[in-house]
Amino acid sequence: MRVLRTLFWLLMLPATANLLAQNAGLPKLEHFDATQVDTSVSPCDDFYQYVNGKWIASHSIPSDQASWGVANPLELWNETLLRETLEKNSAADPHRTSNQQKVGDFYYACMDEKGIDAHAAEWIKPELARIDALKTKREIAQEIAHLHETLPGAWVQEENQTDAALLGFSGQPDFDDASREVAEFDQGGMGLPGRSFYLDQDDKAKDIRAKYLEHIQNMFVLSGEKPEEAKADAAVVLEIETAFAQGAMDPVARRDPKNLNNKMSLAEVKALTPSFDWEGYLEAVGAPATPHYIVTSPNFFKALEKELTQQPLERWKVYLRWQFLHGAAPSLGTPFVNENFNFFGRTLFGVQQLQPRWRRCVRAVDSNLGEALGQVYVERAFPPESKQRVLRLVGDIESALAKDIDTQDWMAPETKKQAIEKLHATLNKIGYPDQWRDYSSVVIGRDSHFENRRNATRFEFERWVAKIGKPVDRTEWQMTPPTINAYEDPQTNTINFPAGILQPPFFDATRDDAVNYGSIGAVIGHETIHGFDDQGRKFDAVGNLRDWWTAQDATEYDKRGKCIADEYTQEVPEAGPGVKQDGRLTQGEDTADNGGLHLAFMALQESLARQGKDLDTKEADGLTPRQRFFLSYAFSWCDIYRPELLRTLVLTDPHSYPKYRVNNVVSNMPEFWKAFGCHADQKMVRTKACRIW
Repeated sequence: MRVLRTLFWLLMLPATANLLAQNAGLPKLEHFDATQVDTSVSPCDDFYQYVNGKWIASHSIPSDQASWGVANPLELWNETLLRETLEKNSAADPHRTSNQQKVGDFYYACMDEKGIDAHAAEWIKPELARIDALKTKREIAQEIAHLHETLPGAWVQEENQTDAALLGFSGQPDFDDASREVAEFDQGGMGLPGRSFYLDQDDKAKDIRAKYLEHIQNMFVLSGEKPEEAKADAAVVLEIETAFAQGAMDPVARRDPKNLNNKMSLAEVKALTPSFDWEGYLEAVGAPATPHYIVTSPNFFKALEKELTQQPLERWKVYLRWQFLHGAAPSLGTPFVNENFNFFGRTLFGVQQLQPRWRRCVRAVDSNLGEALGQVYVERAFPPESKQRVLRLVGDIESALAKDIDTQDWMAPETKKQAIEKLHATLNKIGYPDQWRDYSSVVIGRDSHFENRRNATRFEFERWVAKIGKPVDRTEWQMTPPTINAYEDPQTNTINFPAGILQPPFFDATRDDAVNYGSIGAVIGHETIHGFDDQGRKFDAVGNLRDWWTAQDATEYDKRGKCIADEYTQEVPEAGPGVKQDGRLTQGEDTADNGGLHLAFMALQESLARQGKDLDTKEADGLTPRQRFFLSYAFSWCDIYRPELLRTLVLTDPHSYPKYRVNNVVSNMPEFWKAFGCHADQKMVRTKACRIW
């Protein structure tokens, strides 16, 4: 499992505000405005409400959104810009470049809703027949290989599980030798977001499972089954997936990379699940030789063995039909798309209306041909001067961390030395790849969205499998250039900031340092700290999983980490009654939020000193740079969530609710207390403040 730590709960799509003056007809973006604070609230009692109350009161969540905040206009702005590019390239022009043809025709076929509706039945017929033709349970491995090659997700390791049929498989950096890629098997095969959705016994969990059964039944009916048969088949699917959930590793345990680093020979893998034809699967996907296999969750594969031996072939065919329909739904006809949205959009996230098709198709191109689309995007939206300014910001943040490490009185000199070595070895990747991905072998046509998606998936899956046995490429990106997000990868020791997030309200060239350090500076600090949070600290400068801490330093670290985990273990009333966040699940992100803002503040202080300025002199707007720094930080997290979305995230996602990403952080910072004159008896002053970095 690739231990990537991202800034947001999802991969938000891009923003391209640098060229706003040239694109005045595009949607309006949000910019930080210190005059919009809610003065009816004290900043020392609820800083999030103080900064964002007026904005929240004047906005509502659109019917086609799960949440709405200051970053969402970036999505719409960018998607509109990309739509213009895609529509231009979707014309059948023989003079188009290879990338223009592929992204244009992918978009054209995706937008052909009438054609998709007319042909969806004939597209799924041979796939269902292929499953029906299975003669023995040993052949299940061949079908899983086929599904992995044609449906997205087998190579994508998420916090809870791989979103693929039965299991995940790909090349990944070896935990003990991060310079080489090895083969890895991960838990998967479950349609619900996490194991708790199968196992929890509260009324809400039971209600969601009942609606999930209805959804599976409806999908089977759409594929041609009679309602009575579909109802029985839905129960089979839930029974098998529940068994997988019982064997799966829980998300808190998965946060410790030591729990995932289970090396096995092929003989040991086969002994774990002897009823699965491992050799047949590996041959079918063209897996190269590997010195060993990493099996992230052995108990999951023991549960798989139990199901393979106990469930008859006909029940396995039901499960495989569901996995195909579930994975293919976005590329099928309108009834499938609507039914898929009704459960995953409406039930799990609370969204009331499906987004316009053009927006879904822009995202489909980005998901399937991201660097082909991203190359065009960068040319239009991310000038070299932006990259240089961000690199300077990164340098300031890293200098702040070096000073912070040096001042820690709980760290031994030898531990500090290795921490500095790791910091200096970090590779900073800004905006876009130095070497663009070559999509020339991907066949994309104008006639079948279903086939285009399969071809793009096959290319990506084969690319991930082909990594096995090869050197790790630190320069490769795991996000597309237009993405509004960022991530840290401890196994390559890289921090990565796509061009999409380097835009307002996160990075605004028209604003002063205080505003930018409070927003994008905190983002950079967040990702930098991930290399030294409770997960990242277990990897060394070259990305190996190695304990480089003295025993005493590790104890001191864990004590400080527990303070943060305890602080964030709290009821989340906005998600519904009885919903409680587990601070152990969010500890890494919460550590990065706290440490990241502290580093950004240190960097701002240094930047102002270079300019002969200080933090506490009021400027033209009547505010000090210290105050604008914290105001900007809080504004960048301004967001409204639907309760359904928030409940799903609290149960499965390692990021805290935006309100707590602001209030819990600033309440730990004396620098904030000074900015707004907060006193010990006020809510934003934590008497036992938590801090690691």
